[in-house]
Amino acid sequence: MVEIRVLHTPDELLASQQVFRAAMVGLPSLPVTREVVSTLREPGLTYGAYDGSTLVGTTDGGVGTLTLPGGAAVSHLAVTHVGVLPTHTRRGIVSALLRRQLRDARDGGHVVATLRASEAVIYGRYGYGVATSSIGAEVITARARLRDGVATSGTTRLVDRDGSLERQAAIVDENPSARPGFVSRLPIWWAAHRLREHDKPVWVAVHSTDGRDDGYVRYRPTDPSQWWSGADRRVVVEDLHAPTDAVFADLLRFLLRLDLVDRITFPALPVDTVLPLLVHDRRAVRLQSTSDETWLRILDVRAALTARTYGSGSPVTVTVDDDELPENAGTIEVGPGGVRRVDGPGAVRVHVRELAAVLLGGTSWRALATAGLITGDASAAAAADALFATDRAPFAGVGF
Repeated sequence: MVEIRVLHTPDELLASQQVFRAAMVGLPSLPVTREVVSTLREPGLTYGAYDGSTLVGTTDGGVGTLTLPGGAAVSHLAVTHVGVLPTHTRRGIVSALLRRQLRDARDGGHVVATLRASEAVIYGRYGYGVATSSIGAEVITARARLRDGVATSGTTRLVDRDGSLERQAAIVDENPSARPGFVSRLPIWWAAHRLREHDKPVWVAVHSTDGRDDGYVRYRPTDPSQWWSGADRRVVVEDLHAPTDAVFADLLRFLLRLDLVDRITFPALPVDTVLPLLVHDRRAVRLQSTSDETWLRILDVRAALTARTYGSGSPVTVTVDDDELPENAGTIEVGPGGVRRVDGPGAVRVHVRELAAVLLGGTSWRALATAGLITGDASAAAAADALFATDRAPFAGVGF
């Protein structure tokens, strides 16, 4: 019988780090020691699965906020480092870990949890649904000339790498994005970035409006060894924080001024990115495949639905199913005037997993109906779409 425990000591946390990396197989090594590992974990949020005295599985998380449509930020658990040793897979260990984590998070007052999934078929069974997606892009710099009328809002400058992570963290905290799906960046996230980049050639440019720093881009060459002799020199954007389209345009303007660069890769942008519209030759921007980004688990359905805003239209009654957190189950009326519990069956019935997919506006109720993922009459799904629609695609823009 596997026992789930909360891990506290540096030795326990280091063991959890080793279990996770063994489970993931393909991750690059990091210089994590007993002294360092505590900076990568929030106290009391790392769980371990023990087979006797042996740690065989783990998960952890960090507490911050997630932005809902309308701008409200709700308490959010960022789940990460989920892994089980290959000697103990398919024994229900992940299920035991995640169910304990979800129950503790709900009891702790958190409204939602999110994660990034290494596999797409695991987390739906625990009530996680895909709430945001991202799209990659590549810019061919020789053909990418910005249009004359592209918005500008300030200036961009290079900053010294030493101490720049602290500056970046302050910029994000002081200038949060209003996009649905935006998540606050945690101290453990910045600590992990410091480790990953300690020996890489990384550059940082900061954007300012009226003398106030409000955005940045962090970038690096993909293959420094071929930089002088290479015929296809590429830069990858490691991180970009642009709370407005005008800030994004200024940061793109800066990147296009880089000498010796043939291509710029953006691994993750919002699916409604304005990037192709900013250049004269839109074929200079090659949009690549979309990827699922945020897998969201609603921990408190009523609190999550109450915190977001809605479009105009008639209220809709929705019956929610949730086997893992049964206090979420029941029928709720949702409308421009608010959210309330009601008796009886709703006009639409949905699992909490699919409710997570529509919560931020990233998926339509009509699409869920077409896929057979909700039941109810078509007019109710159409009314729900009018209520849940957002003017911008949801996007987190950060992994963890």
